[in-house]
Amino acid sequence: MGDLWLLFLLPLSLVAFHGVKGCLDCDPKFIEDIKILIEKLIPPEVPGRNYLIQRQIKETIHISTKVSYRDKMLRVLDVQNVVSLRSWLKQEYEKLGDGKWKGVFILQGKLLEVRQNLESKLKETLKTFSEVACSEDCIVTEGPVLDCWTCLRITTHCFRGEYCGEDSKKAESREIALFLILLAEAVVFGSTLLLFHFCVSHRRKMKAIRRLLKNYLEKKLEELIRMAEEKKKKESGTRR
Repeated sequence: MGDLWLLFLLPLSLVAFHGVKGCLDCDPKFIEDIKILIEKLIPPEVPGRNYLIQRQIKETIHISTKVSYRDKMLRVLDVQNVVSLRSWLKQEYEKLGDGKWKGVFILQGKLLEVRQNLESKLKETLKTFSEVACSEDCIVTEGPVLDCWTCLRITTHCFRGEYCGEDSKKAESREIALFLILLAEAVVFGSTLLLFHFCVSHRRKMKAIRRLLKNYLEKKLEELIRMAEEKKKKESGTRR
């Protein structure tokens, strides 16, 4: 039965893996540097320190996945601006490391302030670049461009379609439709498996019942034959 539930939940698990990256988490070395800087900021005696560190890293790195402008998700940015944002963030954390913060709550407040400033700078940078790169005049950009959702560099310097974003409502409607289709397929597939499992189990039970009934009838028949033979012997003995 466990295998059946695993097969039933498999289509839903595909939806769970759907997601995108962000401009900041395309460089493993940068992520490691941020981790080291945050670890230096949070004292060892803080309760739940490891969880706090991981949460701070996640909230910092994935800020770019939430940035939108005019109902469009911003996706492309030149590599030079990405490097500048990363350098700025490192400098901000280094400045925090030079201060003396009494209490983890004050430190978390300072970290939140840095993330808010980062989100503002990232949004403005992505918006400015998107307006230039995706303009109707198709202005040519200089230097390599990063696709933040795949971490791949793009050779073309003039963008259209998905790279320039799209109406979030239409995208959301498509995602909902896809989810409902996958959910319906999962329900149908799971129901078929459960029905098959029920039929197979029922068939096995009926076979077992028929086998027991057959054995019972055979024993009863043997008893009746034996009783008839004993009665016949008694009658023949009485006549003699």
